[in-house]
Amino acid sequence: MPKDATVYSLDSTNPRTAPSKPTLNDQLAAILGDLRERIGEADEINLDFKGKLHVHLDVKHGEDLPLVEAKLSAMDGMFSQISRGSTPNHPFSHRVSALVTI
Repeated sequence: MPKDATVYSLDSTNPRTAPSKPTLNDQLAAILGDLRERIGEADEINLDFKGKLHVHLDVKHGEDLPLVEAKLSAMDGMFSQISRGSTPNHPFSHRVSALVTI
């Protein structure tokens, strides 16, 4: 009986033929791209990781805050704990923050 020299991963898949999973950078870039596409009211969008991944959207017009919050909550449960706050170093902007829950 011939020996099998193929290398398998821990889950018994062949790494050469298994479909490649997107990298973390690709996943984060996809989140940012999706947010920029869907929420045009945000002037700046940032991701922040301090034990948990948060997204911060800076908005110039206060009347856009409810719209931004509604759009975040409608994005397939991807975001939770949506809140408002001040924008550091930008006194005339408003910030909407949320926990990324994917």
